[in-house]
Amino acid sequence: MRPDLGFYHPIVIHFAIGLITGGVLLRWLSLTRRGAFAGRAAVTLILLAMAATLVAAQSGEDAHVAVEAAPGISAAVRAHQLWGERTRNVVLLAGGLELLTLALRGRSIVRTMSFVSAGVGLLALVCILQTGKLGGELVYGHAGGVGIRSGDPEDVARLFLAGLFRQAELDERAGRTGDAASLLELAAQRFPDDPAVQVRAAEVRLEDRKDPAGALAVLERLAPTSDDPRLRFRRGWLTADALDALGRRPEARAVLERLRAEFPENTRLRSRLARADAGPLTINRP
Repeated sequence: MRPDLGFYHPIVIHFAIGLITGGVLLRWLSLTRRGAFAGRAAVTLILLAMAATLVAAQSGEDAHVAVEAAPGISAAVRAHQLWGERTRNVVLLAGGLELLTLALRGRSIVRTMSFVSAGVGLLALVCILQTGKLGGELVYGHAGGVGIRSGDPEDVARLFLAGLFRQAELDERAGRTGDAASLLELAAQRFPDDPAVQVRAAEVRLEDRKDPAGALAVLERLAPTSDDPRLRFRRGWLTADALDALGRRPEARAVLERLRAEFPENTRLRSRLARADAGPLTINRP
């Protein structure tokens, strides 16, 4: 049974691009008066590119099976696949012409064939640009292969979490704070051990749901976040906000004082403590 090469597609395709680009540039250089020395190198790189392109095309075929199963993505996959096949065919043509130049070495027609090969090489580069553009749209516009190629539940979970957070951001910008809050609460339910997710969910409860008690409960359940200073600061800031909203101002002040001991140079924290000395604390996003 032939091995599945889909996992290696991003690696192989970059080798193919580098080889054909270098080969075409050297082929054009070899056609100048001072660049005749580059002819053999051009042949070598273009033939290697031909082999790499064959492997890249096959790995792309293997990769698209899992990707195309996602809804709404098949057209983008087919467009990328079509241009990938065109690129493969043009590179094979360039490689075939280079083989002919080797077979006919010493004859007058070789220089003409080298010009033709150089022109076909330029066409191959154009095809590569279009294929790469469509591949970028497939990955970055449709999440093609991201998190689903391996079938690993952890990969799929990361994709799901990224989608929840990005959609929540878009909903917030559009003024749909309720929808954003629902998505972030779903994220908190699905990822209870992720401190960043839990802190964001607490922020939603506090600012959008107006539920300081619920926010405080989420923050107090969290394990220590010692490896991320920014997350520690945000957690403490939100804890102070929640305590203040519940009327527990001395406790809120104590949390802020602990933050000041750890982050003495933070100007926003010092300003907030100064305002607290003059009156009640106000809820602010860190």
